[in-house]
Amino acid sequence: MLRIAGVNIPDEKRIAVSLIYVYGIGHTTAKRILEELGISSLKRTRDLTEEEKNRIREYVEKKIRVEGELKHIARSNIKRLKEISCYRGIRHQKGLPTRGQRTKTNTRTVRGNVRKTMGSGRVRVEKT
Repeated sequence: MLRIAGVNIPDEKRIAVSLIYVYGIGHTTAKRILEELGISSLKRTRDLTEEEKNRIREYVEKKIRVEGELKHIARSNIKRLKEISCYRGIRHQKGLPTRGQRTKTNTRTVRGNVRKTMGSGRVRVEKT
């Protein structure tokens, strides 16, 4: 089993798909990595040689920001927005959408305004 940046990569899938399990690597980045290393994207992870596995591991760890480092950068960016009290930072503090989505009809659960449908909590009364 291939392990990259602390993530176990599935053996049964094609290497181009299984690289996506690493946070920070998407479809485009996975294809670019395999092209630069000269590895076929149609190969299954279990069919890779040890030398190919090592090349992929070294390339990802040295040239691409993944997992912990990437999450740390995102967290520090959000913290900076909160500290300077900009609009997006305030929205993050309040737990509201930051990218202009509407909040009148959507994001009710985020706002704490949970509404039930009309008959969801009613107890049925027998008529005699």
